[in-house]
Amino acid sequence: MAQKTSKVDFISLKSALEKEIDYEFKDPLLLREALTHSSIALDQGKNPFDNERLEFLGDAVLQLIITTQLFELFPDFKEGKLTKIRTRLVSRTALKAYAADLQLGKYLIMGRGEEASGGRERSSILGNSFEALIGAIYLDGGLEASRTFILKHAKEHLNHVVSEPEEINPKGRLQEFLQSLSSAIPIYELLEESGAAHLKQFRCRVFWNGKTLGIGQGNSKKKAEVAAATEALNHLLQDNPSSFDSSIN
Repeated sequence: MAQKTSKVDFISLKSALEKEIDYEFKDPLLLREALTHSSIALDQGKNPFDNERLEFLGDAVLQLIITTQLFELFPDFKEGKLTKIRTRLVSRTALKAYAADLQLGKYLIMGRGEEASGGRERSSILGNSFEALIGAIYLDGGLEASRTFILKHAKEHLNHVVSEPEEINPKGRLQEFLQSLSSAIPIYELLEESGAAHLKQFRCRVFWNGKTLGIGQGNSKKKAEVAAATEALNHLLQDNPSSFDSSIN
């Protein structure tokens, strides 16, 4: 996309993104502001706006919607546990995954230098732009439009925390690490079930992007999946411990 986005270019960009997010802006300038990275000013010498203020607003709206949803989903959970789960859903890793699902990077308006250095794929820029988009939708369509947008794009992550609400567990840690690399999630598959009814043994594998990462065994399917995730984590730690550590901090 040309750095100095023309009116025709932006109309095309707006139409494509609105179709992707299933929301049509009444005020197109809000969308343009949400997509504009501050680096554009380096190319143009000045720019009437960038998305940092909308990011600030969108962060608050995201926190409110996710907090309300968790409050309703987990009526028996204490504040501390709810806070830990919310952190997973609004983390930089999660925001990058939400933005990647939308291919948001390709719609951003940014400076040539930022683009050349990989800005369209940078976690911080993607996450901030996703929050800015939430802020724009909130100003344009109100809280309910924002809620619909957020819950739609966080649905997969919400489903995961409902089934695995604990913050620290091998499956959760594995998913967070892998989703810092790609929006694809790990898949667990039952390979074998054996033994008498009271002595059942299960053997599962976890695979991701077509590759088997680990195989585990246990006396329940869940324990076998945890064992598979643990093996996968051990391999990842051996292969690239620094990347793993940075992805979960």
